[in-house]
Amino acid sequence: MRIDPAGEVGPTPGKARGPGWRRSGPGLYVPSWVDAHTPEQRIVEAAARLPERGAITGWAGLRWLGAGWLDGRTPDGREERDVVLLAMNADLRPFPGHAFSAERLSPADVVVVDGVPVTVPVRSVCFELRYPVGDREGIVAADMAAFANLVSRSEIDAYLPYLSGWTGVQRVRDALPLISENSWSPPETRMRLVWLLDAHLPMVLCNQPVFDRRGRHLGTPDLLDPVAGVAGEYDGAAWHLGPTNRRRDVRREDHLRGAGLETFTVVAGQVASREALAARMRRTRARARWEDPSARAWTLTPPRGWHPRLTVADRRAS
Repeated sequence: MRIDPAGEVGPTPGKARGPGWRRSGPGLYVPSWVDAHTPEQRIVEAAARLPERGAITGWAGLRWLGAGWLDGRTPDGREERDVVLLAMNADLRPFPGHAFSAERLSPADVVVVDGVPVTVPVRSVCFELRYPVGDREGIVAADMAAFANLVSRSEIDAYLPYLSGWTGVQRVRDALPLISENSWSPPETRMRLVWLLDAHLPMVLCNQPVFDRRGRHLGTPDLLDPVAGVAGEYDGAAWHLGPTNRRRDVRREDHLRGAGLETFTVVAGQVASREALAARMRRTRARARWEDPSARAWTLTPPRGWHPRLTVADRRAS
């Protein structure tokens, strides 16, 4: 709200200076009891500053459209990232937690959801890829947008010609082959990127169901190397540590090992030690059986009636 001398549609100047209100932007105030640090509240407060033809973009635009993993924090979770406002030629004053971009913005690239103008998912993903907070976090954002069924790799590829000559467009081209449509969390993506970029190992499958020859589901590992026969799991979330979930994790690992897959598990904190983790991944792959597909006790062919949900197109159609 803006200050209202009458106190009818906003705080009076005196109340705005008191403990019941906090400043959320130049000339804007929010009741002090409202939590300022939830991603959605941060987005709403930033959006209140948008000019008529502006929009929220990047992680915040994707979060508003349903990419729940994108919480607007740095990878270590310690700091909040700025909400980016595409304001073009508008003269907006700086404010903590808000960043501005003057890039041109077509009306076709804007959608209004619950009163908040945001850029369409492909534009927001490309912004994250062009201006990443870390060397790999743009890919994390793209994976999580795909996990939320907001954008597919083919849609990003089709959008690239519209970005010709724009800052960072080569980063989008370079990242495109590394994006997965079936990574289920940011840590899984970061683990996969260690496999690809630090261990220099071949492309892997993400959350690919594995079956035995009778069609029984053995497990769905976070990463699967179908050539060597290696399955990788990330056990970093607190829920993995509960007794019921841990028993399920161990049972799944036993099933995969029993079928001939070599497995490895990564826990929270190990992804940051990229060289050490990459070396362990290479050792695991060296130990794998490398069996001919016809001789394996496991298969990726699902039984009749199993409906795959491995791609954005699969999930949108279901």
